[in-house]
Amino acid sequence: MKISRNLFRPLPVALALVLSFSSQARAQNLVTLYEIAREYDASFISAKAQYEANLAKANQTLGGILPNISLGSTATRTNATVSYDKAPSSNGENTFGVYSANVTMTQPLYRPAVWATYKQGGRQLLLATAQFEAAEQELLVRVTQTYFDLLSSQDSLEFVRAQKRAVAEQLASAKRNFEVGTATITGVRDAQARYDLTHAQEISAENDVRIKILALGLAVGRTDIKAKPLRDNSKLIDPPKDPMEDWVSRSEAMSPTVRQSQLALDVAKLEVDKASAGHLPTLDGSIVYGGNRNLGGSSFSPLSTTTSTNHILNPSASLTLSVPLFAGLTTQYRIRETKALERKAMADFDNAKRTVAQNTRSAYLGLIAGLSQVKAYEAAEASTQSALDANKLGYSVGVNINIDVLNSQSQLYQTKRDLAKARYDVLVGTLKLRQATGTLTPQDLEPINQLLAP
Repeated sequence: MKISRNLFRPLPVALALVLSFSSQARAQNLVTLYEIAREYDASFISAKAQYEANLAKANQTLGGILPNISLGSTATRTNATVSYDKAPSSNGENTFGVYSANVTMTQPLYRPAVWATYKQGGRQLLLATAQFEAAEQELLVRVTQTYFDLLSSQDSLEFVRAQKRAVAEQLASAKRNFEVGTATITGVRDAQARYDLTHAQEISAENDVRIKILALGLAVGRTDIKAKPLRDNSKLIDPPKDPMEDWVSRSEAMSPTVRQSQLALDVAKLEVDKASAGHLPTLDGSIVYGGNRNLGGSSFSPLSTTTSTNHILNPSASLTLSVPLFAGLTTQYRIRETKALERKAMADFDNAKRTVAQNTRSAYLGLIAGLSQVKAYEAAEASTQSALDANKLGYSVGVNINIDVLNSQSQLYQTKRDLAKARYDVLVGTLKLRQATGTLTPQDLEPINQLLAP
């Protein structure tokens, strides 16, 4: 059976390794890390080996419909005391040797259970393919998610350090104002408390970056990863053009999860056919080529003889018909079992379609909301920056107090962190939407990769 599938086409491994390891200081882009992960990630390598094993197992069903050819040979020696009326000189204790050899070819002619098993093999080939496609898509999304988690963590660290520098400047200003008597000690203590808090946040952010690097290294086998950041003010992806229900319909037809459940249902139906075949007769045909040779005569003759049936025009052929009569109710209960499993497979298929449809709708709505959220955070960033500038001006003329400036600074950097994370979530969200519909390929990484800094 020929399998049609959209295989992922990774870059040559050697090229990917050269791109990644040529320089310790060079940052890696998303596509390069994904290609390396295909050759290193343990869970994906396991899925690939399972795929190859499933293909081999499915092809084993050919053995039930193809001819079986076997070679047999026997040799016996017999010691006996015999007497021959026609050859008295041969009377006494003799040793007789009998040697035989034959080649037997058996061809199943009518075996409904065997043919059902063969049809199951075809479904299992397609099932193995769907399972491997799901593993490929899962790896792609997982590497992308981990990559942007690292970028988000690095952004958080950068923003915390920027906030720490701003708070340090505000602390120094509060100390100067207190020394000259234009501000109270409260402003100094507020700034000192905010500085200490920011320092603690910096330590936590540094540790989070190290953890995110280890998480990405688990897939690509490196701990000195330097991920390329997004370009400054780069335009994100466009929103989906097709309506949500079109994506849902696409997912029900192309999702590996739905296809696996559909194929599992087909296998369950064929299992019912196999069980029902326990009531049907079977018919096999066989052809035997062989011969016997008696050495030293036999108990009937003192002469060596040779007989054979291996002449091509004179084979030994036979038909074997087997009709089941009673098997202790095994067949009846086996049919009940397979029908119950068929109903289970049908329910699993319905559940898979509903779950995939729900996941597709969630991914679609999440992507649309994420794009809107990015625009809202961009507006909020501009607003918080204006508020900070106003508070600094008010503090310098004595209208505002130090805590107002500190709060505005904290709000600004929190908004920057939220904006950066929202942008990453949108990029991952577009891949998750395609994963839900079963249309995700490595080519979908290219538009995202082009958004990274060169």
